[in-house]
Amino acid sequence: MNMAVGKLRVLLLVGIILLAGCAGSVPGDPTATDADTSPDSPTEAANGTFEIHYINVGQSVSTLIISPDGETMLVDTGHYNDDGEYVLDYLQEHDITRIDHLVTSHNDADHIGGNAAVIEYFESNADGIGAIYDPGIAASTQTYGDYLDAVEEHDVTLYETREGDSVSFGDVDVDVLGPPDPYLENEARNENSIVLKLTHGETSFLLSGDAEDDQEAYLINNYESQLQSTVLKAGHHGSSSSSSEPFVDAVQPQAVVISSAYDSQYDHPTEAVLERFADRSIPGYWTATHGDIVLASDGSGVSVQTQREAPTDPRAIRDGEPVTPGTSGEVTERMRLGGSPVADDSESDDETDNTTEESNTSTSDPEAMVEIATINADAEGDDRENLNDEYVVFENTGEESIELGGWTVEDEAARSYEFPQGFTLEAGTTVTLRTGSGTDTETDLYWGSGSPIWNNNGDTVIVTTDSGDRILEVSY
Repeated sequence: MNMAVGKLRVLLLVGIILLAGCAGSVPGDPTATDADTSPDSPTEAANGTFEIHYINVGQSVSTLIISPDGETMLVDTGHYNDDGEYVLDYLQEHDITRIDHLVTSHNDADHIGGNAAVIEYFESNADGIGAIYDPGIAASTQTYGDYLDAVEEHDVTLYETREGDSVSFGDVDVDVLGPPDPYLENEARNENSIVLKLTHGETSFLLSGDAEDDQEAYLINNYESQLQSTVLKAGHHGSSSSSSEPFVDAVQPQAVVISSAYDSQYDHPTEAVLERFADRSIPGYWTATHGDIVLASDGSGVSVQTQREAPTDPRAIRDGEPVTPGTSGEVTERMRLGGSPVADDSESDDETDNTTEESNTSTSDPEAMVEIATINADAEGDDRENLNDEYVVFENTGEESIELGGWTVEDEAARSYEFPQGFTLEAGTTVTLRTGSGTDTETDLYWGSGSPIWNNNGDTVIVTTDSGDRILEVSY
């Protein structure tokens, strides 16, 4: 293995020289500078659709990223025990013929398990690998040696990548926030992960590899509000050593994605991390129960799409059925997220048990006959202890029944409930959607949340049809 380690240093030396020649920008855009790509730069209007695919690879992680113009980035390649099979199958199913940027967040075998196979396939049977980005800390494993052998055999460009670098990726800004120079914690691989923030218009996504408490603290100290992102990929597969409270508070995600096995031997995601997300009312998407997860951004909002419908309340996330890694199937939109967190600037502490006309859309379609009759956001007593006294009442004010199956109800934080398939609201009748758990009836439905949904100081109830048409938006 000493031979393999030596090869990395030689190859990375080339990358260091090239990076130094373009003022902190990874080759590909020789005009880019730190000033051009700073997270503080003003947001520009975005064009096209940007996609992030979190591939269900079990106790591992692999993320495919596609720019609006079709450029591709693959961050990590899954676990060594499947030799990249799940990742390659997914890439082939989605007609990916070239990887422009292959990013190794760090060189643990559960993140580079498919590196050698991916390099071999794309260099021998497809249109190649543009470049590889590596934090530069070696590992003494056969998986790591195989990865470097593939790099050498196919003469793929390999760059040592550090904080302050950026990757040219079309209209999407890609900022490298870690690892720093010098390395943290005696070159521990997790604590020196490549950390990427990707920004498309008003939307942004943070990929923190396996960063733990030291690197998270470094990121907070050096970037603070610049960490704020629409979606966070939970660090270290949902380990309690990552996603610390200060870090999550700095990122302020509207949703979190967790990649780990359903029966993880490490109990990922841990209850401590799930509680952190639940306490902040952050919905969670877990590859183990949602399957493949695709985020599609048009620059102003994000469509969250999954293979399976499963609980997103972090406290109930384990109630979903497992999805076997490698399971094929289309994804379906489950939620839409805005481009930036919605500020709660209401000054009223009054109980809210009635609707307002502040923002209420309507059309002449039959669906518009669904109206909100009552919003009771402030349950009697402790909201957490009386979840079913927090509710929204919907009324069909039309003259015909309306099939509500597949319709969704969301709040400002993009927490979402979907009406059960086959549910019909008859003309002139009401149905009460209660926050807690219970048995659905014709008059009462239950969100199944383990924590309050509706903000006592003001929120917005958003109703969207199964075809994606937003037909109600009522603020109180």
